[in-house]
Amino acid sequence: MKKFKSYFILILAAAVMTGCSGLNKMKKDSNLVKYEVTPKVLETHAGVVTVTIKGTYPPKYFDKKTTVTATPVLTYNGGETAFDKVEVLQGESVQANNKVITATGGDFTYTNTIPYKDAMKMSELVLRVKAVRGKKSLDFDQVKLADGVIATSTLVLKDARTIKMKDNYIRINPENKVADIHYDINQAELKSKELKAEDIALLKEYIKSVAADSTRKLKSTDVSSYASPDGTMKINAPLSERRGKTADKFIRKEFDKVPAANAEGFFNEKTTAEDWDGFKSEVEKSSIQDKELILRVLSMYSDPDVRDKEIKNMTAAFDKLKTDILPQLRRSKMAVNVDVIGRTDDQILAQMRSDPSVLSLEEMLRAGALTTDPNEQLKFYQATAEKFPTCIRAKNNMGCALMDLGKTDEAIAEFEKAKAIQNNDVVKNNLGFGALVKGDLAKAEEYFNSMTAATPESKYGLGIIAITKAEYDKAVNYFGNEPSFNLALALYLKGDVEKAKATLDSMTNLCKCGKPSYLKAVIGARLDDRNYMLSNLREAIGFNADWKAYAKTDLEFAKFFNDDTFKSTVQ
Repeated sequence: MKKFKSYFILILAAAVMTGCSGLNKMKKDSNLVKYEVTPKVLETHAGVVTVTIKGTYPPKYFDKKTTVTATPVLTYNGGETAFDKVEVLQGESVQANNKVITATGGDFTYTNTIPYKDAMKMSELVLRVKAVRGKKSLDFDQVKLADGVIATSTLVLKDARTIKMKDNYIRINPENKVADIHYDINQAELKSKELKAEDIALLKEYIKSVAADSTRKLKSTDVSSYASPDGTMKINAPLSERRGKTADKFIRKEFDKVPAANAEGFFNEKTTAEDWDGFKSEVEKSSIQDKELILRVLSMYSDPDVRDKEIKNMTAAFDKLKTDILPQLRRSKMAVNVDVIGRTDDQILAQMRSDPSVLSLEEMLRAGALTTDPNEQLKFYQATAEKFPTCIRAKNNMGCALMDLGKTDEAIAEFEKAKAIQNNDVVKNNLGFGALVKGDLAKAEEYFNSMTAATPESKYGLGIIAITKAEYDKAVNYFGNEPSFNLALALYLKGDVEKAKATLDSMTNLCKCGKPSYLKAVIGARLDDRNYMLSNLREAIGFNADWKAYAKTDLEFAKFFNDDTFKSTVQ
């Protein structure tokens, strides 16, 4: 019995030693396993870190009774994050459903993602391997696979391009005053009764009041004289000219003491031998018998004498024309043209600052466009909204001013008030940017896409969203040709480095946040242009000293980490 027990112990020990030796040999020879990682330096896109690992096992390496679990882990200061999925491999004698690595060798390919966080910017990707043979297990030494994480995609600038609604203020507005002088048939003399008519009296008074008003400027006077179309052209042509001369003489006398009338071209005279247009208009407005027949004659015949003859053949109708229509056409029409001159921009701004109550809606909205101070803009639009509570433009523009001041929640509240008045494309665009700045990109995209017509502003917002989704080609298309930091960033991320550089170099007004300058430095590092990199990195730091710490851990500059000038720049 003792002899049997001794044999059993020897057999068990041999089995244990065989199992252990298989695991130990795999661990000892683990350096023979080759790993290829893509990308070689990890990057974040669309808010995640994606890695592809290809592992290759040499012949006679993988023990046929062993199962191996390989887990990629990203380690960083203060923590680590394991990739969700692990790769399970097995030798050819293991009864399971994992990928089999035979005695002749084999390989595996693994791809997965983890959410990115800022702490990962300086990190290492390691592979932790655990082998199991029967009841025995052994942890191998972890293998460093790659460095990480380049986070250039996170530099996207979520700047709001809201749209202010314009004022309709027009400083110079035309107006005129019109009066008619009527004549007897075939006559051109002015009748005293006509010169005492109400419209003539009002015209005279108008000329005097305008001449004395500094806010109105006399421009010109037009005299249009006509003959009625009930005679021949031979009679009517000179008749209309005589009427024009008498009316012109009358109106000129009214301007005897008005200096503005001395300007060249102030008086304009026009004659119409037969006023067929006026005739047609008066007939259309009338209830005269055979009205449609008369209008048909006008459309059928263009010769004035034929028209006159055909209409006179309608005896009953022509009698009515003689009393009700034709006398109205024997006239001279006098029009005094004036420019009404409103406040200048300086006057509007001064008045808005002192007492806006006397300003019109358009003047108050104009004032908001005349100042570049967002605090003053907000004050102006608040005053406008208080005076005109149903004005969508005042509410919308208040929201824009609040966005400029960084008060996004208050801005959204004003945009919602504007939306309640009218849910138009401008309001949708602005609500979209409010959501974008708040980080609700799905809602922002919904607003932008709900617009009836895309604007350059909404396309810009969609371009920002496309960058956050790593849709860089789409982002470039949205941004168009207007140079911007985000366009350059999208170009860089899609691999068009030279075009990204050209875009940034063409920009003259760089953001004081320093991002354009910093991206230039990154591009300089990518192109191995040390001087370009250093000068732009200094410029970025000049805008915002926080770029020093950021650059220290940015793997875009890895090749310069030991460069003395780089190190002194970021200290």
